Amino acid sequence: MLAKMTSKNQLTLPKSVTAAVDSPEYFEVEARNGQIVLTPVRIQRGDAVRAKLAELGLQEQDIADAVQWARQAPAARTARKKK
Repeated sequence: MLAKMTSKNQLTLPKSVTAAVDSPEYFEVEARNGQIVLTPVRIQRGDAVRAKLAELGLQEQDIADAVQWARQAPAARTARKKK
């Protein structure tokens, strides 16, 4: 089967190919010996969130502080900002 690359470097994989590997949403992409190798990957949403937080350098306490701030009444949030 052929898959054509678009001008935006996008490929559409044949449904029969993705169905054969349980129709994953994500693939690990690797160039190996002049070939493009796609490996199905299952991403857990929690893992993706934790990875993004780590990438941003946010710690657990930063999140707790943000949640506490968001739960305050709007007037309290405004007063706290002015300090």
